Amino acid sequence: MPLMMDLVVQSADLATETVAAFEAACLAPRIARRKSAVRLFDVPDDADTRKIAAALAIYWKCDAAFMPSGRRAADFRLLVMDMDSTLVTIEGIDELARLAGKGPQVAAITAAAMRGDAVEYAQSLRDRVALLAGSDAALVQRVIEERLQWSPGAAALLAAARAWGWRTLLVSGGFTAFAERVQQDLGIDESWANTLVVKDGRLTGEVLGPAANDGRIVDGAAKARALREACAALGCSPKAAIAVGDGANDLEMMGAAGLSVAYRGKPVVRERASVALDHAGLDAIPTLFPDAWREAIS
Repeated sequence: MPLMMDLVVQSADLATETVAAFEAACLAPRIARRKSAVRLFDVPDDADTRKIAAALAIYWKCDAAFMPSGRRAADFRLLVMDMDSTLVTIEGIDELARLAGKGPQVAAITAAAMRGDAVEYAQSLRDRVALLAGSDAALVQRVIEERLQWSPGAAALLAAARAWGWRTLLVSGGFTAFAERVQQDLGIDESWANTLVVKDGRLTGEVLGPAANDGRIVDGAAKARALREACAALGCSPKAAIAVGDGANDLEMMGAAGLSVAYRGKPVVRERASVALDHAGLDAIPTLFPDAWREAIS
């Protein structure tokens, strides 16, 4: 007899026809319904059902995640999040480069790094920052004021984390100027990011890692280290952490976590994550847990 799981289906606005298709195809004996989500209880977790659910998700342009029915929010103590293209909609360095007249060169290196192409992430970041040497440091503030936007559902995700008592950690291969603003505005407990070196009001083309990482650039290994150290401080296993990211440099921390979420992830990240969110917002993460469904049983 196959293991039974809950199947959580979400999108920005879930159609009635979509719900009916999943309910019929996945043999769900019971469901809970919301405007943007449905939870199908006690669905067989076998290869055929997963294949059907994946095909329906593609057809109806929604996200479908299998979750153990007994997994609760209280099973987790820590929420670790990437910043660029995850908590915020932009890649900060690409926006800086665009204003500095180096957009195409930097964006090409960023795309390769996020796909997981051969270049080491730290070296990739140094190469990109070097292209900005001599640029006006005031461009950083322009990006913050003109381009920095939360991803859909970011504020709701952080509100749920606070309500459930999760510690929150922002780990970014980007820059402190952006990370500190995101941390402050979203009420995140701690952040790790890199620092752009400025001299006489100009970017020098150099970048430094945080003291918490012994001055080394925040890369994939550093993100995993940050997760493990935060769990150790909380006195819990890394399996009590949720990791959210989109790029190849997030894979190590996602692999260490008990639940990994690919938010608009690159193919290599989507394939390895516990859950992939390609359509719903970040507020879909709390909805993975039955704690969020108490009022919606049908």
